[in-house]
Amino acid sequence: MEALEAIGEGPDSWNTMMLLYNAALKEINTKVEILIDEFQHVHRYNPIEYVKSRIKSPESIVAKLKRYGYEPTIHNMVQYCNDISGIRIVCSFTSDIYRIVESIQRQNDLRILQVKDYISKPKESGYKSYHLLVSVPIFLSDRVVDTKVEIQIRTIAMDFWASLEHKIYYKFEGKAPAYISRDLRECADFVSMLDAKMLSLNEAIQAAKKVNEEEAEAERKATRPAD
Repeated sequence: MEALEAIGEGPDSWNTMMLLYNAALKEINTKVEILIDEFQHVHRYNPIEYVKSRIKSPESIVAKLKRYGYEPTIHNMVQYCNDISGIRIVCSFTSDIYRIVESIQRQNDLRILQVKDYISKPKESGYKSYHLLVSVPIFLSDRVVDTKVEIQIRTIAMDFWASLEHKIYYKFEGKAPAYISRDLRECADFVSMLDAKMLSLNEAIQAAKKVNEEEAEAERKATRPAD
């Protein structure tokens, strides 16, 4: 397999890189779609509420490299921009997040490059999400190129909080007043409590459903005519 760095420099190389990142995102999207189909068909349950994906524009990539003090080269693009291809998987409950993580980690054509569990260890801001940086092989006509994709997995509540936090900080260009940061952290605590409560409620519903099914089955057996 060929590493991304081997693509080289130049305008055509940038176009090739964007083609590869787009292809890698398609591969991951397809894998997620298959998981959704499998969960619905086999388990009669889909832990994934919705999926979002995006590719950073060349302008955004260059701006990010310059912001961190790097020259806008292919080498630096590969080394320091891990979120060029990104997919966000939004789940119903926190337990679903780890279920999806396990499903992704079992796929042996993916190489796990980095794991960041911001759910068990949230960021100081209150941000919670599970991040996987994976490498997916892209089969071209004459070679195979390993290409990186960032996967974010979170609940609906976590996604709601993160989206609003991004909008708020964007308005202040990353320098929000202290009281806003404090209130955002407080809201993050509310989100965590909501997720915990909804998970507990779902578990109670599943337990009650199981009891009802067992009682119904026992009643059917009791009323069944003897042979």
